[in-house]
Amino acid sequence: MAADNSEAIFESLNLSPQLFINEVLNIIDDLLQEAFNFFLQEASKLLKTESTDRSTELSKGVAYLQHLILLTLDQRMQKWEEYCLRFCFRVPEGFSLPKSNESSGSDLPELDGLTDTELDAQLASLRGKLALVGKESAELVREIHALERQSVSTSLPAASIDEALQVYKEHDSTQIFEELKTMALEFHTKIGNLKRKRIEEIQCDRVDRLNVAAHGDLLRMPRSSGLFGAKLEQLEKFLDEMPTR
Repeated sequence: MAADNSEAIFESLNLSPQLFINEVLNIIDDLLQEAFNFFLQEASKLLKTESTDRSTELSKGVAYLQHLILLTLDQRMQKWEEYCLRFCFRVPEGFSLPKSNESSGSDLPELDGLTDTELDAQLASLRGKLALVGKESAELVREIHALERQSVSTSLPAASIDEALQVYKEHDSTQIFEELKTMALEFHTKIGNLKRKRIEEIQCDRVDRLNVAAHGDLLRMPRSSGLFGAKLEQLEKFLDEMPTR
């Protein structure tokens, strides 16, 4: 049956498929707007951007994401609208409105029985189509959710890249290189000092061991209190014990 015939039948019953579709689209737009408003509010609290310059940048980012989702969602809903008008709200072939009853009362039972049979068949057909529409609507909802998750996952790497670029812009690359070079030189100098100090300590320990082996207990005393801190009797004994050539 032609589309204009279906529209005429719906209008005669004070029904408007297009009005129903428009109401659904408006509800979806309102829900999406409320969701992004809530998202922006929570993001502002978590990032603490209220009353700051970053608040404007955050609003622009959320608006950009909303625009991307709306583009895809509009395409999906346009296909859903076309499907509803072509299949869900299309009057089945052979359907006709009951004509005004001008016949006698004896003909009513036969006409009523015939109308009930046709209505039952049409009702069964509509139930099947309704179940099919329900499945396709569920698939559409899953695709929308997958699109939302994909948008969130792609926004995270983009935010990390933007943050890295911002840090690079705030700090001159030449200055960063010079700072790293200075730090490397300081680190190299400290390592050299530690090595020299360690060598000196090893040499001093070696001298102490040689003196102890050659001259006994007097030189086993620490370097700070060795011969300089010994008494006169100890020095004389030390000289007497030293071998002469």
